[in-house]
Amino acid sequence: MGLIAVTALGLATSTSLSAQMPLATPSLSSGSAAAVASYYDTRLAPAIWFRANADGAAISQLTAILQRAPFDGFSEGPQLAAQVQAAAAQARSGNPADVKAAERVLSTAWVRYVQAVKRPTPGMIYAYPVLQPQGTRPDQILLTAAAAPSLTTYLANTSNLNPVYQQIRDTAWAEAQSTGNLTPDPRLLANLDRARSIPSTGRFLIVDSGTQLLTLYENGRPADSMKVIVGTYELPTPLISSIMYYVTYNPYWHAPDHLVRKTIAPNALKLGPSYLKSHGYNVLNEWSETATIVDPKSVDWKAAAAGTAHLLVRQDPGPLNSMGRLKFPFPNPEDIYLHDTPNKALFAKDVRNLSNGCVRVEDATRLGRWLLGTDPVAPGKDPEMRVHLPAGVPIVLTYITAQVRDGKVTYLPDIYGWDKRAAQQVAAN
Repeated sequence: MGLIAVTALGLATSTSLSAQMPLATPSLSSGSAAAVASYYDTRLAPAIWFRANADGAAISQLTAILQRAPFDGFSEGPQLAAQVQAAAAQARSGNPADVKAAERVLSTAWVRYVQAVKRPTPGMIYAYPVLQPQGTRPDQILLTAAAAPSLTTYLANTSNLNPVYQQIRDTAWAEAQSTGNLTPDPRLLANLDRARSIPSTGRFLIVDSGTQLLTLYENGRPADSMKVIVGTYELPTPLISSIMYYVTYNPYWHAPDHLVRKTIAPNALKLGPSYLKSHGYNVLNEWSETATIVDPKSVDWKAAAAGTAHLLVRQDPGPLNSMGRLKFPFPNPEDIYLHDTPNKALFAKDVRNLSNGCVRVEDATRLGRWLLGTDPVAPGKDPEMRVHLPAGVPIVLTYITAQVRDGKVTYLPDIYGWDKRAAQQVAAN
């Protein structure tokens, strides 16, 4: 059901009352109102909402969007919707001053809404500033609206953000209207916050720790998916927005401290250098491309097993290498990446939060083929061979536990406790 159709009854019953409300109210913040006034006064900008031959559809749509806005995490939306209705009713007098005042009320409400829905995702690591939501200056918002060939299409596209966000929010909104409970679940809002940073169109990847799935998108629509293994509760896979530029064949694996302490050092003590050689392990003096290999006989393995000595252990490429044949890096400060794995049995598990934070992919060959446009064949046997992609591909690591199933929003197990934390924050406020 369309957005306007869903809210038509509410609009019809509230217009006569809201038409008596004053145009200027405290909720239209002085900062936003001043910026909108400056836009119109300094640019001598033409009308957006009351442009020539306007049929009122965009105003009705704006009102409906604002009424739904609590489900975008913008609680002031219904109050602004009432002001929009009142302003539009007063503008029907035809008085130029009323039309001018109404134009600014509507533009201020729209600016406030767009700024709210385009805020960055809390906790999201944006590898590049351009990956954050863009276009939140009042003049940018209004210039874009004024230039839109179809104002109603522009309003819909802007408020929908991306297909994942739109599906979850619109389903929750429809459920709320059918039940009469118009208070959004805090878990829903937490999920929508995380979904904001998903691209709206184009070619990109989403790693979702909530479902433990990797989805490949073409033209903003799912084209393929596969299982992934993500971080544990103690070492969760973080929220990241970045761009992937190359793949790495024959990758090294750098063993994390806890595995050196719990597994590698005890086995080296028990089995000696043969254990290290058979598994391709080397101790390095530093993490760098010019690192020197340390003689394992000079290492205090007892101290390493006890955790009092810190070792840098790297595993050579090979059938036992924990990276498998392919690694899929992307810029981020947490050194998180996607990679192949020799241990395929773990993908049979229903819940797959088993890694140290990085993401193991079920079918690295298929992912490599999608990224490269050709079968991923290593150009040689040397370690760490990089092959650039034809073009950079955006990647978003997120956590979406709100899923639409059979036309309703359902919630998956909150393996990281992030939904619970969001609900507690709402309750505390």
